[in-house]
Amino acid sequence: MVASLDTAHFDIGFYALQATSRNLYSEMSITLIGSVVLFVLLVLSAFFSSSEIALFSLAKHRIDALVEKGSPGAITVADLKSNPHRLLVTILVGNNLVNIAMSSISTAIVGFYFDPGPAVLISTFGITAIVLLFGESAPKSYAVENTESWALRIARPLKLAEYILFPLVIVFDYLTRLVNRVTGGRAAIEDSYVTRDEIQEMIRTGEREGVIDEDEREMFQRIFRFRNTIAKEVMTPRLDITGIEKTETLHDAITKCLESGHRRLPVYAETLDNIVGTADIHELTRAQQRGTPGETLVGDLELLDPPQHMPESKSVDELLEEMQTSRTQMAVVIDEFGTTEGLVTVEDLTEEIVGEILEGREQAPITELDDTTALVRGDVDIGEVNETLELELPDGEEFETIAGLLFNRAGRLVEQGETFDCDEVRLRVESVDQTRITQVRIQTGEVDTQSRGGTESREKLSVERSTGE
Repeated sequence: MVASLDTAHFDIGFYALQATSRNLYSEMSITLIGSVVLFVLLVLSAFFSSSEIALFSLAKHRIDALVEKGSPGAITVADLKSNPHRLLVTILVGNNLVNIAMSSISTAIVGFYFDPGPAVLISTFGITAIVLLFGESAPKSYAVENTESWALRIARPLKLAEYILFPLVIVFDYLTRLVNRVTGGRAAIEDSYVTRDEIQEMIRTGEREGVIDEDEREMFQRIFRFRNTIAKEVMTPRLDITGIEKTETLHDAITKCLESGHRRLPVYAETLDNIVGTADIHELTRAQQRGTPGETLVGDLELLDPPQHMPESKSVDELLEEMQTSRTQMAVVIDEFGTTEGLVTVEDLTEEIVGEILEGREQAPITELDDTTALVRGDVDIGEVNETLELELPDGEEFETIAGLLFNRAGRLVEQGETFDCDEVRLRVESVDQTRITQVRIQTGEVDTQSRGGTESREKLSVERSTGE
């Protein structure tokens, strides 16, 4: 009887041990399989996180360039970015699914070895740390540094994920748009374009970071100003025009070209309001070399290029395009009454982009003498002065140049040596040619502002007669 009981106890213990072994083996198997699944989910989490950064950091112009280049995956990238809202929903749905699945599976695995309370805490903090490091930070950092190559690499797998998750993507895409409409919001992500202001800010940032130098930055800025510039702002004014009367001889015309230092000069009949053509010194000298008498009248020569007239309000970018099309080197600028206001050459338009092209003893428009003092030609545009010297001199519709500013505020002709104060800027008339202001000295820093009535004004220029120099 005792032997039977011992045998029964042994059988019970054996079966219990065998059951425990099977449970332990089952838990280890589940843990191993779960760990493999967690690793796969972690890779998917990294995939979705890096996809978001890579695709939304890739500018549209770069995608177009990759498509034109025929890079593998570029067409798929362009297709995904064609609907950025759905792309974002796809990435978020996929990322959240794998992250939630990782949290659930890890909680179940840890539950085999700990009580429910500690198991939840360990799973939550453990998975959070792992996902942040390997599923978010590391893959996103890699995507930022390798935007183009990574976007091309993950485009096709992400497109496959969009097909697999299509039902969920459609539902959440619709719900997101519905919420946006109810709350009065809109999917700003779909307005992914670059504005002119953003490009200009990028140019300034590029200069600060050393990617482009100051000269390049200034050229970019001039390009942006080009389309907003009109012919009146770049023309040589009528007062500075050297012209050839059509009754002058060939010899006199060549002499006048040489003395003026210009290759081309306008030819007029009686007054500059009746410009009949443009004379080129090369053509004039060739005519002389071919035996044309020096006493031949310019108007009798068949060498003149027909004049091209443009209104003073003509945009210079349109003007340049028309001059390129007509192969014209010089255009006559006229006002609303048809009176000649000035001349514009291709060189004038080119200088608006590349800067002043000085010849011989020609004076630079702005010469900085030191950190606080500069010499400026009277015909220089106020906007150019403000940008170059970092000032805020007033401008208006009545005037465009430094000389115009002084005349406007003085209300009379000014003389050499007069000074004008505007806030912390002092303008001194350095030279005058008859009634024209040809050069102004600009000095920044604190100045004593005095008006004729003895009161100080920060809005208007005050005038004082210089007793020195």
